[in-house]
Amino acid sequence: MGGKIKSWKKRWFVFDRLRRTLSYYVDKHETKLKGVIYFQAIEEVYYDHLRSAAKSPNPALTFCVKTHDRLYYVMAPSAEAMRIWMDVIVTGAEGYTQFLN
Repeated sequence: MGGKIKSWKKRWFVFDRLRRTLSYYVDKHETKLKGVIYFQAIEEVYYDHLRSAAKSPNPALTFCVKTHDRLYYVMAPSAEAMRIWMDVIVTGAEGYTQFLN
């Protein structure tokens, strides 16, 4: 779901363990970068069980990525994809803290 204009837009996400980022683009060709979420900024990743995402096209497939300054609502194409993305993002964000020690 968009940050300033609260409407749902399709985005292509790229997880980069080396750069410790989750980048998102307009499409899968990755030509126009829309934003970057740094692992160190991620506070929580959770299933949107309260259905707080406004007008989600599919609330059952919606999850949240909470950072220091924004709450991202993300809708996966399937339940399996949602589980995988949530696991990968949590693992990446937690993996970041291993480098701090």
